[in-house]
Amino acid sequence: MTKYIIKKPVITEKSLDDAARGEFTFEVDKSCNKQQARKAIEEMFKVHVIKTTSVIIKGKYKKAGKKRINTKRPDKKKIRVKLKSGEKIDLFEVGQTK
Repeated sequence: MTKYIIKKPVITEKSLDDAARGEFTFEVDKSCNKQQARKAIEEMFKVHVIKTTSVIIKGKYKKAGKKRINTKRPDKKKIRVKLKSGEKIDLFEVGQTK
């Protein structure tokens, strides 16, 4: 069950800056809570999570199709975790910076 909680890592400029400070952002299943996400991340990446914060992002309304019908995008949930000092997750490592 833990592998279905975490959907994907969030890779943006802000999340990469946060990753340098030891805070990592993931998109997770909307029904999971902080404890479930924390346990899944600890098991999957073999790290120690100190703090978790979560936010639900409401889906936007977009016009789609030939008749421009309003459709709603699904809601998303993001979890930010702070790791023990010295630990990192390799998914957030990018190439050499100048």
